[in-house]
This record gives sequence, C-alpha cells and structure tokens, in this order.
Amino acid sequence: MDINERIQTILAEHPIVLFMKGTPQFPMCGFSSRAAKALTKAGADFYTVNILADPQLRSGLPHFANWPTFPQLFIQGELIGGCDIVEDLNAAGELARMANDVAGIAN
Repeated sequence: MDINERIQTILAEHPIVLFMKGTPQFPMCGFSSRAAKALTKAGADFYTVNILADPQLRSGLPHFANWPTFPQLFIQGELIGGCDIVEDLNAAGELARMANDVAGIAN
C-alpha cells in the first residue's frame, strides 16, 4: 500500500484525525499540544497519528494534504488546517459544532 492509500485508509476509518508530533499525552511540539488541547476542550472524539513514529507518513502527508506543516487536522476526510486554524475555530465555537456534527453522523 502506498502512502496516499495509507492516509486515505486512516481518514476513512476515523471521522476526526489529528496528525501531530507526539501524542496528546506526550506532545513533541507546542503547536501539536495546542491543537490537541483545543480539540479536547471542544469535546471532540478524535484519533491521533504520531507522525514522528512514521517517517514515510511524515514526508508523504504534506504532499497529500498540500499543507507543509504539522499538526494537520482532518474532519470527515477534509483538511481543516493547522494549529492556528484549530484554535481559531475553537475560540469561535465552530470546532465544537463540527465535532458534534460528526458525532451526529456516527450515531
């Protein structure tokens, strides 16, 4: 399976995915930490992928998403953005709405 297929499989299996450096419990960069905290505050049920543990994924995801930096948040397979966008959406209450919409689809 090539890297694009792997990414598509992850996105198909999980409605909200945060590709980050480290994990929410042990983030390896401040931006990843802030994005995970914003998702948690928004009440989102999200899946994380530690891109530091997979060099192929780390190098392939920026090309797949056409987004050069990490973290990267995807909802329903669509790139939402990085840390600043996640925090802005959370501050506006939109992140919680998006998470609730996804939860409603899952139920």
